[in-house]
Formats: sequence, C-alpha cells, structure tokens
Amino acid sequence: MRKLLAILGTFLLSACTTTQLHDDASSKFEYIKHNDIALRAFLQSMPKGGDLHNHLSGAVYAENWITWAEEDGLCLDKADLRVYLPLKIDCGENTTAKEALLGNQKLRNLLIDKMSMRDFTAAEGWSGHDQFFRTFSVFTALPSRVGDMLAEVSNRAGLQNIAYLELMITKGLFDRILPLVGGIVLSGDVERDYDSIMSSEFGEQLPDILRQTQKEIDLAEARRSELLGCNTNSPKPGCKVVIRYLSQNVRTLPSSAVLAHMIYSWHLLEQDSRFVGINLVAPENDYIALRDYDEHMQHINYLYKALGPRNVSLHAGELWLGLVQPKELRFHINDAIKVGRAKRIGHGTDIVFENNYQDLLKHMAKENILVEISLTSSDVILGVKGSAHPYFLYRDAGVPIAFSSDDEGVSRIDLTHELVKAVRDLGISYSELKRSQFDSLKYAFVDEVTKARMIRELGQRFAEFEQSF
Repeated sequence: MRKLLAILGTFLLSACTTTQLHDDASSKFEYIKHNDIALRAFLQSMPKGGDLHNHLSGAVYAENWITWAEEDGLCLDKADLRVYLPLKIDCGENTTAKEALLGNQKLRNLLIDKMSMRDFTAAEGWSGHDQFFRTFSVFTALPSRVGDMLAEVSNRAGLQNIAYLELMITKGLFDRILPLVGGIVLSGDVERDYDSIMSSEFGEQLPDILRQTQKEIDLAEARRSELLGCNTNSPKPGCKVVIRYLSQNVRTLPSSAVLAHMIYSWHLLEQDSRFVGINLVAPENDYIALRDYDEHMQHINYLYKALGPRNVSLHAGELWLGLVQPKELRFHINDAIKVGRAKRIGHGTDIVFENNYQDLLKHMAKENILVEISLTSSDVILGVKGSAHPYFLYRDAGVPIAFSSDDEGVSRIDLTHELVKAVRDLGISYSELKRSQFDSLKYAFVDEVTKARMIRELGQRFAEFEQSF
C-alpha cells in the first residue's frame, strides 16, 4: 500500500510540475505576444510537430531556382522572364541565365518578383490568385536538383525545430504518363475506364515508371544527405527532420491522365513506404477542375475499393464567394470526405458555404478528419483573413487542426510565420498552438512506430522548452 501511495504521489507531483511548466510558458507567451520580435523568437524556438501541407516545388525560394539555372546552363527569356531548358545545344535567340543575370541586379529582382509574391500589389485584371499560381510555370530546374530542394526545405524546417515534413511531389506524370494516355477518351463508367487505362501502353510501362520514380527518390535523398552532411560529424539541422511524400495528382489535366496518375500513385504507395498518401493539386477554381470534380472523387472512391485503402488528403474548399459562382461552394469539402475518402482536408476555407455545414463539421470532428490551415495562402489567394477565416468554426466544432506553410518559397514565409500570423490575426492561445503541434503528428500519414516516437519526443522537447521559463 505504501509503495502504491508513493507511486501515486510521484505521478501527481510530475503532473503538477508539468502543468506548472505549461502555465509558466503560457504566461510568458501572453506577456510577449504583442511584441513582434519577441513573439517571433518565442515561436521560432518552440518545438514543432509536422508540416503536413507543403508543396516541394513551391517551398523553394526564387533565389535558389535562379542559382541552379545559372550553375546548370539553363536559358533565360529576358522579355518573358522565363527560365527554360536549352532546346538543343544552346538558348537560340536568348542567352543562358548566367550570362543574362551577370551584373544585372534589376533583372534578377524582376525574376524573383515573378517567381514569388515578393513586392506583389494587386492591379486591375491581375489578382493575388493569378500571381500565386502563375509562379509555377516560371521556374524550372534539372531533375537532378530534387535533392537540393529537399536539402533546402528540410534544413529550413530543422532550424525551426520542426520534426516532420510531408512533401507533395509530382513524379512520373509529365514525362512518362501524360504522353501515354493523353489521347484516351473516358466513357464515364469508372470500371470500364480503369480497364481502358490499364490495357493501354500505360499498363505495360507502369512497373518501369514506378521503378524509375523510386530510383529518382533514392538519388534525391542521397543528394540531400550529402548537402547537409548527414553522415559527418557536423550534420546540419535538416538531417533530423523526418520526410515522407504525398504523390500529388494534377486535377487540371485530361481525365485520362488524372486517372492514370491516380492509379500510378495507388501502386507507388503500396510499393514504397516513403510515399504515404495522395493529393489532388492545382487551382480548384480552374474550369477543368470544376467540371471534373465529381469524376475525380468517383475515381478515388473506385480505386479505394478496387485496389485497397490508401491515405488521402485533398485540397477542398480553397474557394470563396466571387472567385466562383455560389453553387461551386456548396459541396466540395463534403464530397472530398464522403466520396473521395479524404482523411485530411487542405485549406477548407469555404466551409461556411457548404450545404448543412454544421452537420459536416460534426462529421469531421466525429471521424477525426483534420483540416490543414494555411493562413498566408488564404490571405494572398482568396483575400480571406482574420475573422473571415473559418478557423474558429473548425476549432469550436472540435475538428482537429494543423497549421501548414503550403508554398513557403512562393509566399516568402516559413511555418513559424504562419504561427505568428495565427496569433496576430486570430488571437489564438499558447495551448491552441501547442495542441496543433501534437495534432500535426497525430494525424500524419507516417507509420505508427515512427509517429509514436515523434510524439513522445515532441512531449520531451516541450518539457525542456517550458522549463526555460
């Protein structure tokens, strides 16, 4: 009995100490949260879980795209401000990026501005939405630079005490899959269309495409390790960051290409444990994305039943009144979850416009469907911020929430900035911030053993962080 009481006493003392440490950190947070520099310093050093909504290409800063273009002999169209690969042996009527940019800071600045949201000001006929999505057609790099991209993004995460990244990446689509299936016309019958895709040349080449993807990721991760010195005595912070991948499917392509790439993604997740989920990307308000939205959800549902369950996180509700007509705001989140099998929703900004949105929120809370909130993206793309943002709807309904960076290179931000913005624009508390960090790991698609370890380590890191106050 005495032993039991002693154990119970130790447990209660530990619980009281943990609570006191949390309260001390919360008090410090309340004291400094109106000081911009102090708040940034506090949140930058605060332990963080995962960034679950992060597009790898969009996470790269423009300066690095430019550096790689200069080093690799890529071409620059100065009139159109566009980097591109040499068509044959030279740049034709243009010059290499290195030659064009040598000593030309003005041109360099113009290129950075076109590749990002830096210095952007909306003008008649050109919105933040237009500028944001245009950037992805401007920058390019050799395939061998994927490892450099991983190094940049993971080291930035490591410097902010982020433990985990789920990076969205498109592989195999434009170089292999689209040329094979682009001309196939689908019937609208999912089973028949699946058979048509698989009986085409795509079905024959699929095993080779999957092997090629895995080889490319092997090379990219080896390059990342080399650049960060992960196997040396002085590894950079990014070496500690756990990386997994979401295979992102482009929703603005012909239906045959979208379905074929989904099939590829389904097999990739089965064969390579580094790929842990799929997503649909590209502007949700695009004509094709809107026209084929139902079809895309049906395709995912069919693959889920025919080939087995996979982790699905979908961009849904990244829309707002005025950007599209009202009828497009009423069902995207609902159908992504109930037809498209989404375990997580990216953005979810237009939730209040959904039919029976209160019931949908209850369903998300009951089924533990997390929403990935990217405040800067909602601001610059949709003009939605502050009290117009649905954060409080989700929070008050009990829906799990994780803050994410989305495209930090395009937006010129990092994840810490998003947490600062959450405090500034939404007034959220230290407890809410802390809970979001644990939820970002709890609802990650990483394997359960790694997840449990990261959650345990996050708890330890928070204890050390809070003890400093």
